[in-house]
Amino acid sequence: MSPAPVTTRPVTKQQIAYTALRDAIIHGKLAPGERIVIDDLARRFDVSIIPVREALRLLESEGLIVSVAHTGTSVAPVSRQLIVEVFALLEGLETVSARAAAVAASAEDIVELEALVKRMDRALANGRPGAWAELNTEFHLAISRLSGMPMVDQMLRRALDHWDRVRRFFFNGVFTRRAESAQREHHRILAQLRSADVDGIEATLRAHNRQALRAYLDYLDRAGDKRR
Repeated sequence: MSPAPVTTRPVTKQQIAYTALRDAIIHGKLAPGERIVIDDLARRFDVSIIPVREALRLLESEGLIVSVAHTGTSVAPVSRQLIVEVFALLEGLETVSARAAAVAASAEDIVELEALVKRMDRALANGRPGAWAELNTEFHLAISRLSGMPMVDQMLRRALDHWDRVRRFFFNGVFTRRAESAQREHHRILAQLRSADVDGIEATLRAHNRQALRAYLDYLDRAGDKRR
């Protein structure tokens, strides 16, 4: 018997608009606070305003845009409160997943993580912090996958998308200065995974996220940022 053909759901106009807008927001192509005009987006994607509105509702549910009555829709700001919330989420989700990963990781899993950390080392050594940032996300998601907790993994992906906005917004002021110390912490996390040090990896990840948060808040304080 021949195998049944593989079918895929067609990509809808709403999905096209949603994916393009989400990517533009996360990568900073649509700046925090930038006004969103639905008619302009509909013309850009050559669709009616209905799929654009549907896409915007999804993005609002993810906290990536805000709608204010009688004012309109805009890209969510990168505020002090957002930064605090993002790192609170990261700390909670990562400590849960990392504890499970430390128990579940096989020797082959550790080898793959070691290779990933080496690529991160090379990216920093070659002066490529942007590449390091992409690998950093990959590293944290790889640990999450090892936990065997798909709901935690899904929530972590969303939290990391918000972190991606934050780190791009503050790339020169904070992120490039933080990368070297963060990478040393990644080596410690890897060693604790290797030795199945459940309590140690939880402590390291809590410190990892809190030190990153402190770096961003210190930068805002130095810059006199009063956003809330």
